[in-house]
Amino acid sequence: MDTRTVVPTLITQLRALQQLTQTEAQIAKVRVTQARTEAVRRELRQNGANAERRTERINDELRRVGGVPDVVTPAIGRVLALVKSTVEQGQPLDEALLGDLTLEHQLLDRARYVRTLARRAERVSTERLADDLVTAHEATVEWLTTVLAEEAMGGVTALVATPLQRVAGGVTRVVSLPTRFAIERFNQAVAAVSRTGEQVRDSAEDLARETASTVTRISTGAREVATAGRDAALGRAEQVARRDGADDTAQAVHETRRNLGTLRASELPVRDYDELNAQDAISAIRELTTPEDITAVATYEENHKNRAGVASAAQTRYAAVAKDEAGV
Repeated sequence: MDTRTVVPTLITQLRALQQLTQTEAQIAKVRVTQARTEAVRRELRQNGANAERRTERINDELRRVGGVPDVVTPAIGRVLALVKSTVEQGQPLDEALLGDLTLEHQLLDRARYVRTLARRAERVSTERLADDLVTAHEATVEWLTTVLAEEAMGGVTALVATPLQRVAGGVTRVVSLPTRFAIERFNQAVAAVSRTGEQVRDSAEDLARETASTVTRISTGAREVATAGRDAALGRAEQVARRDGADDTAQAVHETRRNLGTLRASELPVRDYDELNAQDAISAIRELTTPEDITAVATYEENHKNRAGVASAAQTRYAAVAKDEAGV
């Protein structure tokens, strides 16, 4: 490239980076609501704040290079993030994450390109900025690759699907996994009972306290009965399947029970788990080596004691296994 065209090209690429980075910051804010644990939420909030700081650094560098300050790009970034987050609600979670990964790869590749242009233009400050951008996006690419590996393994992912994404993911699996789809439909029926109970409570706000209290007890009881009925039905279904030699069906139901967190303590891969304090539980989780075992303990913890430190340790351990699986 002719050195006379390097600076204009550099300005164009910095503008593109600014817009994409603003979009990245907005998407990080969307992902905060999908974080499984408080530790992941903190990390995503920090990522969003870091992306906003990168946007400001890019804007400052644009001024140094000779570009006119851009007041439109931040708005475009917010609009693109809104469009992306809206469209992806009709997609399974893995497709949404692949979209995030595509964005990060584009940011990474452009940052590398800017670094080369900066060297050609002998702009030290721009090259230093590009180096920092490359480092940041390499780390994010690795993180997203790990989360995708978690999703592929089907366990306690750092991000959880929204209700619409869960439906979309269920539809894509309906042909290959009829048994699990049927169970999911059962779960949806239970959820409908829960929503109905909450709607009854909402409509009863203007009634007398005694009447509202009665309705609340009834709706809460309905949820508990429905959930207990679901868990009992699944447990019985697994027993019958194993008795009849339907090993594949029994395994599918067992996996569903595991993912719902409804295994009995005696079925967990950690002996006497219910008797462990938080620190001992964390130590035991760190010794687990398979996604299935980590998922069993993590979902049980979330549905019973729900200790924040233990839940975070389980998700961290799961991420480490996923990272090995993905080769990152």
